[in-house]
Amino acid sequence: MDIIKLFDSELKLMEIIWDNEPISAKDIARIAGETIGWNKNTTYTIIKNLIVKNAVLRSEPNFICTSFINKEHIQTMETQNLIDKLYNGSKKKFFAAFLEKENLTEEEIAEIRSMIGKM
Repeated sequence: MDIIKLFDSELKLMEIIWDNEPISAKDIARIAGETIGWNKNTTYTIIKNLIVKNAVLRSEPNFICTSFINKEHIQTMETQNLIDKLYNGSKKKFFAAFLEKENLTEEEIAEIRSMIGKM
């Protein structure tokens, strides 16, 4: 799948779409208005940007939106971008910095060890 860079505003709308798809642009605008405080024009502009980026598919009638990319793919890409940007691409440095500041329970530590063991 192609790399798609989404801005924070686009990610906010993608969350609405992922949680409710298929969903009309009208309903996206309503939900964005209620949860984010955006007006209809702002929401429609961002939806159109998502369509141009091939993140969202539009179908008629009623301007129905469905995601063309899944949430997990975007989470993976955004995480890798963060690691590249802040830790020079080193996952080891990322985890070391994260774990150094966290107070993990024994259960959480066991879960992390289990995840690593499965890799």
